[in-house]
Amino acid sequence: MFAEVLVNIVVRQVDKSFLYAVPEELKNKVQIGACVRVPFGRRVADGYVVGFKSGQPAEKVKEIIAILDRGPLFTPSQLALARWMAAYYLRPTVEAIQAVIGPRLKATAYRQSKEYWPITQNGLEISSSLPLTPKQTALWQVALTNPGLSRTRLTSLAGVSPALIDVLVKKGLLSERVRTGPASDILLNKAPKNEVLVLNPNQKAASDLINTAIQAKNPKVFLLHGITDSGKTEIYLQGVQQVISLGGQAIILVPEIALTPQMVDIFFARFGSTVAILHSRLSAGERFSDWNRVQSGEARVILGTRSAIFAPVKDLRLVVIDEEHEPSYKQEENPRYHARTVALRLARQHQAVVVLGSATPSLYAYSRALSGGPFRLLELSHRVDRRPIPEIQIIDMRQETKGGNRHLFSQPLQEAIQDRLNKKEQVILFLNRRGYATFVFCRNCGLVMKCPHCNISLCYHANNNLICHYCDYLLPAPSLCPDCQEQHLGYFGAGTQKIEKEITLLFPQAKVLRLDKDTVSRKNAHRQIITTFQKGEADILIGTQMVAKGLDIPGVTLVGVINADITLHMPDFRASERTFQLLMQVAGRAGRSIKGGEVLVQTYSPQHYAIVAAQKQVYLDFFRQEMMVRRKMNYPPFTRLCRLVLSSTGPDVAAKAAGELGAKLKKALNLTPFQEDQIDVLGPVMAPLAKIKDRYRWHLILKAKEITILRDAAQIALSWYEEKTVLKRKVKLVIDLEPQNMM
Repeated sequence: MFAEVLVNIVVRQVDKSFLYAVPEELKNKVQIGACVRVPFGRRVADGYVVGFKSGQPAEKVKEIIAILDRGPLFTPSQLALARWMAAYYLRPTVEAIQAVIGPRLKATAYRQSKEYWPITQNGLEISSSLPLTPKQTALWQVALTNPGLSRTRLTSLAGVSPALIDVLVKKGLLSERVRTGPASDILLNKAPKNEVLVLNPNQKAASDLINTAIQAKNPKVFLLHGITDSGKTEIYLQGVQQVISLGGQAIILVPEIALTPQMVDIFFARFGSTVAILHSRLSAGERFSDWNRVQSGEARVILGTRSAIFAPVKDLRLVVIDEEHEPSYKQEENPRYHARTVALRLARQHQAVVVLGSATPSLYAYSRALSGGPFRLLELSHRVDRRPIPEIQIIDMRQETKGGNRHLFSQPLQEAIQDRLNKKEQVILFLNRRGYATFVFCRNCGLVMKCPHCNISLCYHANNNLICHYCDYLLPAPSLCPDCQEQHLGYFGAGTQKIEKEITLLFPQAKVLRLDKDTVSRKNAHRQIITTFQKGEADILIGTQMVAKGLDIPGVTLVGVINADITLHMPDFRASERTFQLLMQVAGRAGRSIKGGEVLVQTYSPQHYAIVAAQKQVYLDFFRQEMMVRRKMNYPPFTRLCRLVLSSTGPDVAAKAAGELGAKLKKALNLTPFQEDQIDVLGPVMAPLAKIKDRYRWHLILKAKEITILRDAAQIALSWYEEKTVLKRKVKLVIDLEPQNMM
């Protein structure tokens, strides 16, 4: 027997399978998806088994040396998906396989997937007779009061090293078992409530259509457009219930890890230990445990961020993509896949239903639903129980400035906050920028403190450090200007840290929390902050876009948007769309109880159609206006895009390479003015973020109406690059199909 092995080296020259003989002792163990060690040239390499061949090959072949894992890392179905991804996104197959399987599930993961239980029958007697060190005693006491914890959680609570667990196992105080329940300790000791809500007529109509398609294994795609608090989640839940009753599995995607805890609580309350969680912040043991539960079929509901689309499901019936408009569904590293695109392909493989949910759908999805295309539009136009939507008031900050108020907060916003504090109600303040000051500027010589690696302004943080938000370069804030040595450094702009400080000064009696990337770096920190706010133990929550999504807190009656213009004026054709979406999403956090709610939006562009449409809270108004702009500029959804980014440590090298590639493409495509069956090449020009991590960046934008034409052009660029053996050592080429980030 001979195995086809794809070597685990991300180089196009070896992007093919190689034939290896399977030794007699491994014939019953080698399967598709197995990770094996093989001789490769003059070295030994790891690889993945992707097929088999019988019969004697013409040439002598080498033997597989060993199998490296307990079982296959991917299924034949996942292999088919990886091969499709590699072809679609023009990447090596092994790189797509790496994306599918995620971090390698090594022996350490198996060890970390275990849980530890005190041997209570004789453990107490033994512990009293055995000499234990203070740390061993502390560990034993934690294990005794918290049975069944994972290795990581147990050592964290006890404050000891993992080696002490092994000591107590040897002493007979602890038993070690492979975890079979949910991997996350968050889910321990929670019982499902099985409480199914009664749907209103709008919800029921949508739910019936989805459930009928699930029952029939009809691979339809539904766009569930429902305003905030219209009950989309309950429709997801009842769809999942239908899947479970049929013995199938469902994948629920959320756009970012910060949203996972709220969705975990909701889904676990309904479905208990059939829920598995998959995202990048899980420990190796947690990932190993839930991955196995999905593969075995024990886990029926898979909840996670974009990589959860690669869960090893056996009988997929439903994929839900919540907040489908979010750009975080697009991976910004190779392979640069979009989870929505992959989900549609995966659903076709399994004959599964796809539900795309959003209060503010992407123009891509909504236009495909309106055109009678592949998406079926389902509308939820009212809030649950007909609660009124919060009123949005636009505050023109130009008038505030003319009136002498140069504060971060307008007079109406300050008064509204004080009113809520007097009533013991809660407030959310939104600013999509973290840190304290956005840049540091010398008033004497004009120097702006910039990152030496990225040529981007350094952001001042309250811990007296200047930080680059692109490469994490850190510099203690100087007291003197590095150029002129004068004490005239000024701190300009505002981030969430500054908002927190100013609010504390204005309202010293208020309990204030902050939710941004800086405050949620610890595991479960996001959950702790939200739980504190939900319990009413804080009055004001300040945050970035983390506060704009998924929060359902009845006590919040006021939402304040500090600066609506941050995203509006970004050099990106989607800037208006993203501004409208953010405003609508954050506005939806207010008025989720009978108290009602109000939203105050501060802006210097009150006349902009995205701001006006957000105030009216009419999605169609924005959609029509933005589609007119896109049609005029020939941008998506009327065309498809591919972005080619060339970068080098030398600025002239990157510019020259981009110029050569642009000329090659225009010549190869024999370009004439844009027609229906042709393609546009824009650029090359310097990228808006011209230098990141010591690399200078130039880009070209390809526009075409058909994705096949676009990919053919990208293939020309790739072939040109692969032929430039000398250039490849100096220049990196990134091919970003359907980019979400134009910076």
